[in-house]
Amino acid sequence: MTVYVDDAVHLWRGRRWAHLMADTLDELHAMAEQLEIPRRAFQNKTSGAHYDVPAELRERAIALGAVAISRHRDREQVRAVIRVARLQGRGEHS
Repeated sequence: MTVYVDDAVHLWRGRRWAHLMADTLDELHAMAEQLEIPRRAFQNKTSGAHYDVPAELRERAIALGAVAISRHRDREQVRAVIRVARLQGRGEHS
């Protein structure tokens, strides 16, 4: 089981943001807790269950064991991770 964090490429409010996703919701929430991201920040959407993380927290997530994935280099892996996140979204599957 794994937690993933994609590239911090999304610009919002003057910061770059990444998506934190995982093989299970339990792992996702546990990593968010380690990063001190409040549960209310959980994006439980049919487009994919995830947390948005700013670039500096992305680096901390990697240091805590999250696997960095690149939408540019790891396209198949990113698609697979997003597919799992979509199945989790709104369903609260773990």
